Amino acid sequence: MTKVFIDGSAGTTGLRIRERLEARKDIELILLPDALRKQPEARRDAIHAADIAFLCLPDDAAREAVALAGGCDTAIIDTSTAHRVAPGWVYGMAELPGQRQRIATSKRVANPGCHASGFIALVAPLVHAGVLDRDMKLSCFSLTGYSGGGKKMIADYENDGRDPLLDAPRQYGLNQAHKHLPEMAAVCGLASAPVFSPIVADFFSGMEVSVPLFGEWVDGGIQRVHEVFAAAYPGPVIRFVEQADESGFLSAGKLSGRDDMEVTVTGSDERMLLTARFDNLGKGASGAAIQNMNILMGISETEGLVLG
Repeated sequence: MTKVFIDGSAGTTGLRIRERLEARKDIELILLPDALRKQPEARRDAIHAADIAFLCLPDDAAREAVALAGGCDTAIIDTSTAHRVAPGWVYGMAELPGQRQRIATSKRVANPGCHASGFIALVAPLVHAGVLDRDMKLSCFSLTGYSGGGKKMIADYENDGRDPLLDAPRQYGLNQAHKHLPEMAAVCGLASAPVFSPIVADFFSGMEVSVPLFGEWVDGGIQRVHEVFAAAYPGPVIRFVEQADESGFLSAGKLSGRDDMEVTVTGSDERMLLTARFDNLGKGASGAAIQNMNILMGISETEGLVLG
C-alpha cells in the first residue's frame, strides 16, 4: 500500500487528485483535519510519513513544503510553477523522449502547466526531429475553461449576478509574462518563448492549444508533421488523431472530465495549424500528476485515469 499525502487538497487540482485516489485500493491517503492543514508541523509530519506527496499549492508555499520535506525519502510531485525549470527537478511529461525513465528514478517531479502541456506536446517532438528550427519565433493561442483559474474564478463565473463581461471569452496574459512561458521555451529547446495568447471562456473545463505555422518553416511539410506526431503519440494518454474535427469545428470541451490528450494537424503545406485538446484539470494538471505518481510506483501509468 502506497502512502500518499496531498498538500493543498482543498484547491481544484488537489480535489481532483483526491477524488481519483479515493477510489483506488492500492493507495492510503494521509489526511489532515482542516484545523491542521496549514500548520507547518502537521504538514511536515504528513510529508515525512508519505511515500509520495503532491504539492497543490501556490509557488511560495510549494517551496516551503519542499523545505519541510528535507531529510526524508518522500517523492515529491509539485503541481505549482515553482520548480518546472529548477535544477534537480525532472519535468513530469512522460511522453517526451527519455522522460518516463527519468521520472521513474526521481524524487522531485515538476508537473507541467496546463497551457504548457499542449504547447510542448505540439512543438517539442518537431524541434527534436529537426522539423522546426530551435530559433523559430512561434505564436500560440490557448482556450481554457474557467476552472483553471481556481476557486475564485470558479466563483466569479458561477455566482448569480456575475459581471456580464464574463459572458464572452476573455484574453489575458497581456503583458507577455505568463508564468508558463519559461517551461514552454526550455522544455521545447527553443531560443525564444512564443507570443502567447491565453483565452478563458464560459465553460468549466477543457483546453485547446493551437500553434500556427507557415509551411516554409516546416522541414518536410505537413506529411512530415503527421509522421512525427504518429510516432511520438501512439496513446493511450496522448494520441495523434488524423481527423479530429467535428464537421469543420474543434471544440475545446471535447475531452472535459478526462485525463488524455488529442494532438492533430490541419491545413496544408502552405499554412498549417497544430492543435492539442485535453482537460485543463486532467492531462493539464491532476491527471498528469497521477500519471507521474503511477510511474514512480512502477505500475501501469494509466491506472486510475479516465481515458477515451
